[in-house]
Amino acid sequence: MTVLMRARSRDEAHRAATPLELFFDLCFVVAIAQAGRQLVHDLAEGHPGHGIVGYLMLFFAVWWAWVNFSWFSSAYDTDDVLYRVVTLVQIAGVLVLAAGIPRAFTAGDFRLVWFGYLVMRLAMVTQWLRAGHGAQGAERRTALHYAAGVTACQVGWLALLFLPAGDAPWVFVVMGLLELSVPALAERRRQTSWHPHHIAERYGLFTIIVLGETVSAATVAVQSALDRHEEPGVLLPIAAGGLLLVFAAYWIYFAVPIHLHLRSNRQAFLWGYGHYLVFGSAAAIGAGIEVAVEESVGTAHLSAFAAAACVTVPGALYMATVWLIHSRHQKRGPAQQLVLPVAAVLVLACTFAGHGAVPAAGLVAAATVAVGVTLTARQGTALEEE
Repeated sequence: MTVLMRARSRDEAHRAATPLELFFDLCFVVAIAQAGRQLVHDLAEGHPGHGIVGYLMLFFAVWWAWVNFSWFSSAYDTDDVLYRVVTLVQIAGVLVLAAGIPRAFTAGDFRLVWFGYLVMRLAMVTQWLRAGHGAQGAERRTALHYAAGVTACQVGWLALLFLPAGDAPWVFVVMGLLELSVPALAERRRQTSWHPHHIAERYGLFTIIVLGETVSAATVAVQSALDRHEEPGVLLPIAAGGLLLVFAAYWIYFAVPIHLHLRSNRQAFLWGYGHYLVFGSAAAIGAGIEVAVEESVGTAHLSAFAAAACVTVPGALYMATVWLIHSRHQKRGPAQQLVLPVAAVLVLACTFAGHGAVPAAGLVAAATVAVGVTLTARQGTALEEE
């Protein structure tokens, strides 16, 4: 049964992610995996500039579509028939986008990517118009401003189809900034009723899914290399180091609760936007491990130093970004605040270890978790003694 779409309360108790949202997230990881696969290919072939720029552009398209839906559903999830159908249409759109990623990477052909994005955005506009239909006053204007902003941006993305392929990065910069401005402009007079705990859980679940894709990609790479070269002595240290790095990435992200920090749009939007780097670097760690595996068995066209950087740079970026937008808000004292920034520098320094870089980075990441747990335990003991 279809009902009017009413805003949900920000103070709603026991708010949690729905099965539809989890299904939505899992389908988005298909597109992330496609982008990662293309990044691996370019890095392994010695084309880091092309690979990194392409990855950043296409990852932004996937991430931003996910962000749009996640914040909307936090405020207006009615979970009726129409809502579910429109959400499934959005999922179909991301699958079309995912199918177009290889062509966009290799030939600069963004037609399929743009069409998949169009399907997702039209579905999003439909949701906002429905929210506006069920609202009045400032809430209605906010919903209609969202619908208008999303529509205008989708028209702007047409530039990808008519400008030379070499201009694509500039199109993404301009359109990306315009996309990021839509929520700020739409909500300048009235905030949507997104739920802090729900949003924190949605981002946390997506982090887990991205890290899971990283483990999967790295496992397949190691297995394929073993099947072709049978060199466990070379590959197992890389696999172990990569696994430690991913385990530490999980631990570091979930070491502190964040929903109490998300009290206003200013805090929440900066935190939410910053996850572009969190998610992007987490997925890139898996791509980097794949490149390191290929280099170790002689199938990649890059140096050991460059292959090491493919893991250590995203690993360090992940730690630094998680600290900057997420963890530091719950840290107490200079010792706790310094753990992740120092760890990021040490992981980056592991690049100079060559073939030992991935195991070394994994050990640094594990030590980071151990130090963080020890400091937290000491703080807890000190508070109890007071």
